[in-house]
Amino acid sequence: MKEKKKELRRQIALLKTQHSSSATQQSAEIMAALEDHPAFKAAHTILLYHSLKDEVDTHNFIRKWSRYKRILLPAVVNDDLELRQYTGPDDLTVGKYGIEEPSGTPFCDYDAIDLIIVPGVGFDRQGNRLGRGKGYYDRLLPCIPSAYKIGICFPFQLVEEIPAEPFDIRMDEIVTKE
Repeated sequence: MKEKKKELRRQIALLKTQHSSSATQQSAEIMAALEDHPAFKAAHTILLYHSLKDEVDTHNFIRKWSRYKRILLPAVVNDDLELRQYTGPDDLTVGKYGIEEPSGTPFCDYDAIDLIIVPGVGFDRQGNRLGRGKGYYDRLLPCIPSAYKIGICFPFQLVEEIPAEPFDIRMDEIVTKE
């Protein structure tokens, strides 16, 4: 199983290099589709992620929507993700993996989270997710069982089948550019 996941990560990484020129336009289209999604429209508290260069770009989306909704972002603390509220770009510091993270106090009211937007290396149509292999979201998502989970990805990241293990948490839905 680990070898299958490792090989799939390698294949998708290769595809990312081939599709980098269209990433900006595709990110805008994916985030626009997310804005129109009923779960997003209804949500008050949303857990997002501050994207890396090879992920669907969330930066403008976070800035825009933090004026209207409570936006939470994860911060890597040891082997776990700690949630913190985004209050603006001046609040961000570069964390462990070069990801910008809020520097505020931890947010622990997990029951208040309505929607989780989850990054991934790959997804399949059954909602299975392939992460980067560190297990951060595998440990976090079981703590927030009532929130609706949407994985977002570029079209080439949507594959036929992601090998799933018992601890893997399925997404409720995948949003991409069709």
